Amino acid sequence: MVSQHITVVDYNSLWAKEYEEESLRIKDILAENCMATYHIGSTSVEGLAAKPVLDMMVAVRSLEKVDEAADSFSKTGYEYLGEFGIAGRRYLRKGGDERTHQIHIFQSEDWYNIGRHLAFRDYMRTHQKEREEYAKLKTALAQKFPYDIDGYCDGKEHFMRETEKIALSQFDGTWDKMYLAARNVQNSRKISPHVEAGGVSAAVLTEKGNIYVGVCMDTACSLGMCAERNAIANMITNGENHIRRVMAVDRRGKAIPPCGVCRELMAQLMPEHYHAIQIMLDYEKKKVVTLGNMTPNWWI
Repeated sequence: MVSQHITVVDYNSLWAKEYEEESLRIKDILAENCMATYHIGSTSVEGLAAKPVLDMMVAVRSLEKVDEAADSFSKTGYEYLGEFGIAGRRYLRKGGDERTHQIHIFQSEDWYNIGRHLAFRDYMRTHQKEREEYAKLKTALAQKFPYDIDGYCDGKEHFMRETEKIALSQFDGTWDKMYLAARNVQNSRKISPHVEAGGVSAAVLTEKGNIYVGVCMDTACSLGMCAERNAIANMITNGENHIRRVMAVDRRGKAIPPCGVCRELMAQLMPEHYHAIQIMLDYEKKKVVTLGNMTPNWWI
């Protein structure tokens, strides 16, 4: 077998588009088992020099169902390598000796692995000094170990581990936890000839830091309930009533704003503080507004 040729190149804006295209193929293979896909690694950090290898992370409901999809991945060119040294992971790669893509799949409850990847990525995106230091280190290692992937990886291990510790200490992954919690209960199903549920899901974060979830219920008359109100009802059932954050997710996995009825309930529930409730409008871009922005002139 020919050793992998290690090269580090300047950031390429096309990597983001390539990720979007590849993530669609992954979602198509995993179908309902796919909770979320993330662009991670150096190619996900604008301005960072990187090996031209696309790293992707996927959160799923079941690793066993991922194993069942191994042949489907193989048909698209991926090698299916199982855990490959990390317990609870499924690792896939393609491109042969000149690797082009890598997928790291974890169960959605595995926050340890999901969180550390997101924390490192977000830290590098927002810290120019460390980003430049990392690029310099990788470039030097690629020149020193052009055909020795172990030497290359060992050479950057200390920097990555120390940076990861700092990144985790500063990382607020609450929105990510809320998204995965909402997606985990999202399951469109027909309950009866008159009731459908689960097409939309929602997560509510409380002042105490707890996350409550709910799904929509659609009925043949006006007895249905939005996912947000279902999550709020779950929160109240468990003895809490102070909302900090709200996220609703549609069938495509996109964050959507609450309807007028849901906004009204939140305002009546917290009349003195409703304006400070944060609402996620775009999960991928982390676009957040407050209920006060959405409902600036409440009637009471």
